[in-house]
Amino acid sequence: EATGLEKATAEATSDRTGVQEELDAVSEYLKGIEDRCIAKPETYEERVRRREAELAGLREALNILESETSFLQQKSKRTLRGAK
Repeated sequence: EATGLEKATAEATSDRTGVQEELDAVSEYLKGIEDRCIAKPETYEERVRRREAELAGLREALNILESETSFLQQKSKRTLRGAK
């Protein structure tokens, strides 16, 4: 009977070790997914930096539009035939 119990204990220990290794692998995989998928709040500094970059881009676009004369439309003197 002692031999049977020792054998059962060894099998249970082996099964527990295998299940623990599987659990560790699944937990590590879950942690990786959570790191990629769960939204993290932006810090104030990140929001300020992103907003400043957006404003700088908008200022540059405005300067380009104000300095370009090719975008100005000129009034056309064309009329349709027969129109008075």
